[in-house]
Amino acid sequence: MNPSHGEPPYEPAADPAAQDAAHPPLPSGQPGQGGRPPGPSGQGASGQAAGQGQVPAHYPSHPNPSGTPGYQADQAFAAGGGLQWSRISSRHAWHRLLTAVLWAVPIGGVGGFIVWRNGGVVPAAMWVAAVVLGAVLTWVVAELDRRAYGYAERADDLMVTHGVLVKRLIVVPYGRMQFVDVTAGLLERWMGVATVRMHTAAAATDATIPGLRALEAAQLRDRLAQKGEERSMGL
Repeated sequence: MNPSHGEPPYEPAADPAAQDAAHPPLPSGQPGQGGRPPGPSGQGASGQAAGQGQVPAHYPSHPNPSGTPGYQADQAFAAGGGLQWSRISSRHAWHRLLTAVLWAVPIGGVGGFIVWRNGGVVPAAMWVAAVVLGAVLTWVVAELDRRAYGYAERADDLMVTHGVLVKRLIVVPYGRMQFVDVTAGLLERWMGVATVRMHTAAAATDATIPGLRALEAAQLRDRLAQKGEERSMGL
């Protein structure tokens, strides 16, 4: 600018590096320019984030407040692959109940008579009540066992699950099957049910499916036999 017009002469701006050296920024966490006020925990920006309920990314996430594990034990006994367990007939429980009643009648009658001759009416009544209670408990356990039983036919193996107190899952490959048999006693034939057994070289891996209706048992027998032949021919 022209100094003759009363304006101050032009002066070049100072070096920014020199200004930064002359006026260094205040450290973080102190009041003033270039810093942030300390948070409630006295740790600067991190304390402020903790005071506002924000958890840094490197902190581990909180555990499940309910305390339940992410893995459920029943998932180990799922059929998998979108398959559903095929259940056995409700006649399985009634077959167990009729069997228990057929045993309870002679045991209760003969035992009650012997107890009555030796101890009187009250002990004989207690004996009969115990026999009846045993038959009822047998039916309850049989019904729970029926609900726990299931089987699923997959492409390469047969899965069978059962058990009330201790659940068990058996996977039998069709290629290891030796033969399939169907059995039915007098009472089972009268009720129209049968038991299908899939035998392998190891007796511990044999699959047993009781309480199947006669038609369902025959169809399952034929399917297992056909799949066993196909797998054995491919070996």
